[in-house]
Amino acid sequence: MSPIGMGGPALFLGGEETYVALLRPQLDPADPDVRRSAAEAGVTPEEFAGPGNIWALMLDEADGEGDGFELPGARDIEADDFAEQLQRALAAGEEFTAEAGNFLRLEARPAADTWQVTAYVTPPEGHDGAPHTLELGALLAAELLTDLEEFRRALA
Repeated sequence: MSPIGMGGPALFLGGEETYVALLRPQLDPADPDVRRSAAEAGVTPEEFAGPGNIWALMLDEADGEGDGFELPGARDIEADDFAEQLQRALAAGEEFTAEAGNFLRLEARPAADTWQVTAYVTPPEGHDGAPHTLELGALLAAELLTDLEEFRRALA
């Protein structure tokens, strides 16, 4: 349950088969894979890598139904606020709901040293995907707190 990404800040919640990830990819134009992909796309590596400031939400379900979309207008401060909101809620130890804009809502219930987490994902306007409800399962409280701290450090 550690952060994933492509060189930028990322918060991964869930397991190997069912997860939601909030990330800001940061591709390196000098990376051979980026250069190759840019050539295949017919653009420069710098164009292909992009500005590195666009947030995205990715998800995958146990049945293999994955999706992902950019989050136009999302900023680092909002991602940090969401992470801080989660940290406070986890520390309180009570059932909670946390929201990241209008695209991600988490509902969590404590169960011993884990949290039962359900994610509700609503794609932004213009994305043709349907809303998703993902049961992320029992997530270890200590790992969640560590991941949130690492995510917030990556944003600083």
